[in-house]
Amino acid sequence: MPGALQRPAVVSRVSDLIGYTPLLELARTETGSRLLLKLEMFNPTGTAKIRMARAMVDAAEEAGVLRPGGRIVESTSGNTGLGLAVIAAERGYTFTAVVDHHACPDKLRGMKALGTELVYVADDGAEELATAAREELAEELSRGRDNTVFTEQHNNLANGVGYHPVAHELVEALGGNIDVLIGAVGTGGALFGTARELRTLISGFGIVGVEPKGSIAFGGPAHDYYQSGTGTPEGAELGALVDFDLLDEGVKVGDVEAFATCRAVARTGLLIGGSAGGVVHEALFRLGSLRPGSTVVALVNDGGEKYMDTVFNDAWMRARNLLSPDTEREIDELLAKLKPKPGGNR
Repeated sequence: MPGALQRPAVVSRVSDLIGYTPLLELARTETGSRLLLKLEMFNPTGTAKIRMARAMVDAAEEAGVLRPGGRIVESTSGNTGLGLAVIAAERGYTFTAVVDHHACPDKLRGMKALGTELVYVADDGAEELATAAREELAEELSRGRDNTVFTEQHNNLANGVGYHPVAHELVEALGGNIDVLIGAVGTGGALFGTARELRTLISGFGIVGVEPKGSIAFGGPAHDYYQSGTGTPEGAELGALVDFDLLDEGVKVGDVEAFATCRAVARTGLLIGGSAGGVVHEALFRLGSLRPGSTVVALVNDGGEKYMDTVFNDAWMRARNLLSPDTEREIDELLAKLKPKPGGNR
């Protein structure tokens, strides 16, 4: 049997390609502390969320509420929907995604290409994040209908279970050499699902959650933000997977800083998504304050290829007052200073 880091030579389903994602050392201090990125964009659909999409469908099948020929309904900003679209296509289910125009267009196009029925809760041109309205409509579309399941990712415990393999992959790669695990907090599944399982395997590491400024999970004023697929906007309920007892620290990173980090990291050869930019920004700027020889693992749950029309589009960024050459330059300089030497991660 292959280990967690060994993919079979030949697979028969796209979902068999889930997992086995690599670690990249992005930065290393003079004192030997290093930042490792868990590159979840190497999953099918370019995102971590296909892990939990499969787990939620598995759980619905095991409970008997989803049977052959059934229908899956979910409210999504895109990445969960892409994962569910793949699983639905493989298993012969109909998938209805309830969406808004806050989602990146390529995510919506991708779901449609995979055979998904898209149902919008907002008119064309409305960019506001409409999480609460999406979830209300998703619940309505599934209520009372036989062989139809609203997977309800924010409150579905299988969401967190889907990320347990990430913990095992990290331990197989790094043993107990993990000092900080840092990740975005949206539904809470990726960070807390990974962290909870990791705590059963090793101890002595800290857990840091990152949300956008404007999100309400960690307090502070609510306002609109452009980091998609993360955070808890005003009017939305905090999901059951967000575990404050497990969290050591919750921090906020603004859109300007998150997107500037994406653009700076791209100049090193790596494309990461908007919310991943917030995670990497926080990780980079805390690396130097850690004890010598520390290892920080950042969960990079999304690749940047879906954001060519937004984060990596100067006109789009400028129109929303998000473009900051000075912030990008600061991160460029920090990355250059902390650039690891080839072979230095041995």
